[in-house]
Amino acid sequence: MGEEKKLTPRGEDFAAWYNEVVQRAELADYSPVRGSMVIRPWGYGIWENMQRALDSMFKETGHENAYFPLLIPMSFIEREKEHVEGFAPELAIVTQAGGKELEEPFAIRPTSETIIYAMYAKWVQSYRDLPILMNQWANVVRWEMRTRLFLRTAEFLWQEGHTAHATAEEAEEETLLILGIYRRFMDEWIAMPPITGLKTDSEKFAGAVRSYACEALMQDNRALQAGTSHFLGQNFARQFDLKFQSVEGREEYAWNTSWGVSTRLVGGMVMTHGDDAGVVVPPRLAPVQVVVVPILRGDDTQSRVLAKAHEVCARLKELGVRAKVDAREHLSPGNKFYEWERKGVPFRVEIGPKDLEKGQLAIARRVVPEGAKRKEFVAEAEAIASFSARLEDLQSELREAAAARREANTLRGVGSLGELQEALDSGAGFVLTGWSGDPAVEERVKELTRATARVVPGPEFRSETPPQRCVSGDGPSKMEVAWARAY
Repeated sequence: MGEEKKLTPRGEDFAAWYNEVVQRAELADYSPVRGSMVIRPWGYGIWENMQRALDSMFKETGHENAYFPLLIPMSFIEREKEHVEGFAPELAIVTQAGGKELEEPFAIRPTSETIIYAMYAKWVQSYRDLPILMNQWANVVRWEMRTRLFLRTAEFLWQEGHTAHATAEEAEEETLLILGIYRRFMDEWIAMPPITGLKTDSEKFAGAVRSYACEALMQDNRALQAGTSHFLGQNFARQFDLKFQSVEGREEYAWNTSWGVSTRLVGGMVMTHGDDAGVVVPPRLAPVQVVVVPILRGDDTQSRVLAKAHEVCARLKELGVRAKVDAREHLSPGNKFYEWERKGVPFRVEIGPKDLEKGQLAIARRVVPEGAKRKEFVAEAEAIASFSARLEDLQSELREAAAARREANTLRGVGSLGELQEALDSGAGFVLTGWSGDPAVEERVKELTRATARVVPGPEFRSETPPQRCVSGDGPSKMEVAWARAY
């Protein structure tokens, strides 16, 4: 077996690095189906940990899981004008089944608003039936022309929440509640602090009144839309006759929201934390947080070293640490180190004959702070007891590093189109300017810089001194907007 080619450095070609690192870390691979991917166990384990955390957050706020069909009648998709126009180029359509031409074709689910609100219309009669707070974990198909593992594939996994409310105020409150859940999850679990805010009308979800988004900054200073939460108003309720009798006895249309995040978050994690050695997985998401590697010399200590490795692993598991012994005989310790490093496992414990003699463990950290030693030797009991704190420290460090990088690459107070273009061409990430709200200015920026308006930022990210003039130079600013080149 020849020596594996080194990873392309991030600074040389970030896109090539990303594709290589995703496959070499065994997160995913290209499938025989055009534009689709196979999520491998290590990548799926990360997604499962994301699911568990988010699912818990949803249930804590009163949401329930359900499941709706994969196939949606085309007549449903076509009822909402903006919705069909937004999704028409990406639809995969079933026209035959059971060896016969279908009377009505089905769209393979690109998103489920239409079929879900058709069902809600059957279930809702009175204000007493509201709110409905449902979520589903599912797959969707959007026939993308240019694909990249996790970031944009023809089929992907996600969750989509859909709610129905008696008032616009309740629905708006729900939309912002979910936006806050997403922001907290990305910050606390992925260690990928996003900026959040309102999408412009040209960037909002097809069929929504308002869309809110989480935008994260990757290491190449491109933005990634990591999650969205939409206030749908009564658009879908009107199309699907989702009505209820109000407290006052009037017949009214319900108010809806929809919201979702997808396996794109795994790609965001890779691009936020990975380095030239491979993937770095934040401890809270790592399927294996500590890998225990016995160093077997082939002498009479071999069985004792192996027994100690399993003992240490068992004690770590008792403390709630996800640990695994790598006792594969066909690989050298060095090859095992390399494999777990490129997969991003947070910590490695090595146990050899000398460690047995000294009653110690060798602990190697996947990410080493500047000036710190790559490996440290710690008394066994102390080492095992320290791992919960070590994992949380690493989680915090990754989050702080990502936040610091975002702030260092955010430019505020840019006053003209020329300055905006220069900032983006010089490698800036988020660039904040004033904006009149005129979509023609938005289009001009896109043509000039290849950047888009990511969000009108919320209060936690707005500049202390609001911009006074629109970036176009034509008139006053009505709002601040964050521009970036994006995935």
